[in-house]
Amino acid sequence: MKAITHNTFGPPEVLGLAEVPTPEPGPGELRVRVMATTVNRTDTGFRDPQYLLVRLFSGLRRPKNPILGSEFAGVVDKVGPNATRFKEGDRVFGLRTFRFGAHAEYLCIKEDASIATMPRSASFEEAAAVCDGLMLAKNYVGRIDFARSPRLLINGGTGSIGCAALQLAKSRGAHVTVTCKTSAIGLMKELGADAVIDYTKEDFTIRGERFDVVLDAVGKSTFFRCRRILVPKGIYYSSELGPWWQNPLLALLTPLLGGRRVGFPIPTDRQSDIEMFRDLMESGKVRAVIDRVWPLADIIEATRYVETGEKTGNVVIRVA
Repeated sequence: MKAITHNTFGPPEVLGLAEVPTPEPGPGELRVRVMATTVNRTDTGFRDPQYLLVRLFSGLRRPKNPILGSEFAGVVDKVGPNATRFKEGDRVFGLRTFRFGAHAEYLCIKEDASIATMPRSASFEEAAAVCDGLMLAKNYVGRIDFARSPRLLINGGTGSIGCAALQLAKSRGAHVTVTCKTSAIGLMKELGADAVIDYTKEDFTIRGERFDVVLDAVGKSTFFRCRRILVPKGIYYSSELGPWWQNPLLALLTPLLGGRRVGFPIPTDRQSDIEMFRDLMESGKVRAVIDRVWPLADIIEATRYVETGEKTGNVVIRVA
């Protein structure tokens, strides 16, 4: 089968199209013919790790997983022994967080892993484009009691996490303010934002308005800058470790002080999450936001674009 592989860490150019053996499903596994996948921040972070912590998972000297790709949508091609939850021909989507393998024509996955049947009427591209952002957004938004803390600010509303967090928070009754570039203001309002701050014209951290929660979905601010716009018991979440890896440490220390605090929960995913994402899409509460679609052979160009930090929503790779 065709796959995008990398045998060393480095820039996008370490990626290459190769022929590799087609995997066979083992007991309790499915083989999925991948129709669409994505390039996201997780892929780029594991291809060229900047943190020692990431190296512990990605490999210290060489990549543990030479085929990246954490999101997928496709068709069950073969069912392994004792696998009963899915059948050949099922349209499925899901996540291979930290295990990867979706930048290929086929992948094998446990039938009880993060996989579910696709939303009705969704295309493969749309189904592939929602799981990673929603998984990471749920990691933060799912911890907020919006009955008590209704006012949320999302810094970076146009990324995959930001778009997902905005829609997920609105589905739970939050009042959401987002920051974005000028060209994305219309999209943010379409997705349900109650207020939009154009970061090219205004610094959101010096507004007089206060928020119960700040979600730094792009990890470009800090708790110390954002604490001034938090209510006295407000909480700051970030999608990044922060300067000097400060966010995990602050998440341990700030709750002891009884005031504004940092939260840094470790993201997890399971099959029930993917089923929930499917239900959200089918109910119309969440939709895929796709910036561009590239063929598998152009994954270097797609990766370069993701690393500009200018994408809106998701960059999708069409495999078949």
